[in-house]
Amino acid sequence: MNPIVEIRNVSLHAGQEVLIQGWLYNLRESGKLLFPLFRDGTGIIQGVIVKSAVPPDVFETARHLTQESSVRVTGKVREDKRAAGGFELEVANLEVLQQIPAENPYPITPKEHGVEFLMDLRHLWLRSTRQHAILGVRHEIIKAVRDFFDERGFTLVDTPIFTPSACEGTTTLFEVNYFEDKAYLTQSGQLYNEAAAMAVGKTYCFGPTFRAEKSKTRRHLTEFWMVEPEVAFAHLDDAMTLGEELVAFVIRRVLEKRRAELKTLERDVTKLEKCATTPYPRLSYDDAVKILKEKGSEIQWGGDFGGGDETILSEGFEKPVLVHRYPSLVKAFYMAPDPQRPEVALCVDMLAPEGYGEIIGGGERLADYDLLVKRIEEANLPRQAFEWYLDLRRYGSVPHAGFGMGIERVVAWVCGLEHVRETIPFPRMLYRLTP
Repeated sequence: MNPIVEIRNVSLHAGQEVLIQGWLYNLRESGKLLFPLFRDGTGIIQGVIVKSAVPPDVFETARHLTQESSVRVTGKVREDKRAAGGFELEVANLEVLQQIPAENPYPITPKEHGVEFLMDLRHLWLRSTRQHAILGVRHEIIKAVRDFFDERGFTLVDTPIFTPSACEGTTTLFEVNYFEDKAYLTQSGQLYNEAAAMAVGKTYCFGPTFRAEKSKTRRHLTEFWMVEPEVAFAHLDDAMTLGEELVAFVIRRVLEKRRAELKTLERDVTKLEKCATTPYPRLSYDDAVKILKEKGSEIQWGGDFGGGDETILSEGFEKPVLVHRYPSLVKAFYMAPDPQRPEVALCVDMLAPEGYGEIIGGGERLADYDLLVKRIEEANLPRQAFEWYLDLRRYGSVPHAGFGMGIERVVAWVCGLEHVRETIPFPRMLYRLTP
């Protein structure tokens, strides 16, 4: 029995006969030679089939293989520096598990296809080298995030997806039936994370979040993944330092582990390499408004930044820039005010370079019970729904801070993608709920 080998590990089996299980990616014929490309989810390897070296039925079977037919291939691994990956497979035998009929071929061919066509076939589009590379980078980013917090003594706490109330504003909620009551899909795990921080000191949650914004921009999804750390006895500066250290750690990990995928995506890694070290530049909201006005923006002090404003700001920096102390009126009710300037909040947004916009949002939370009650009332939020949250200020309140980092926006930036729809296997957007 030949060993079953993943394509990514063929270098360990040079000169040996192995069994590879996968799919036909492409096939080229040159006289009495066939050059099939096989993929197995871990990589792609070129096969070589010499007509005189295999039984006639094997050669004919291989010659008539169709794209994405599933196969088991036996052959000897041979080093060849000209081949992609540096190795090829001298095919000796081939077993077809499913032959896709030529009259009903695989629908995604090497030619150009429209985005909507590809999104309708997203379940098949994932097999392409580009999408495979994006999935690999996403995997590495998520693993790096977990490693970063786990190595620093944070405790992972899973927060609920069903919530009884809003935490970011009542206009962006997905309402769902909950037995005889109603509930909402979570916008953030932060409020529950604050409770966890009071129990374990340093915590993070990591899961799907939902926003019912009717947005069609290249930066928005209705379902996305977010990691949210929360730290007791921490202030705004602590949150900013933690955020920049996290992003730099993620960039270093991707550069270390996923160079091949970045090459497939034709990503300019020199731009990422500049972001692999800290500190990152920091900019007050006041100064950011001045810069925007100088560059022609119509922003006025007190307004929140739109995508265009974020792009203009980030163009002036080669690293992510941290914009802090926005007006309190444009931030969530739980943001702590600056003691020196109550009209601004102790908050921060991290804007990725190259026009990728906000990837982190957070800051210091309100620790004062009376002021938090006032903010809940000013936001017209139901007091009863937040009694448990107020308990955190009744019983041992301390300064605490944290943030949320959107995985899809980070993936888009790191991969150099134009739209977040390619950053997640099955995107959910305003007009897309399938496949």
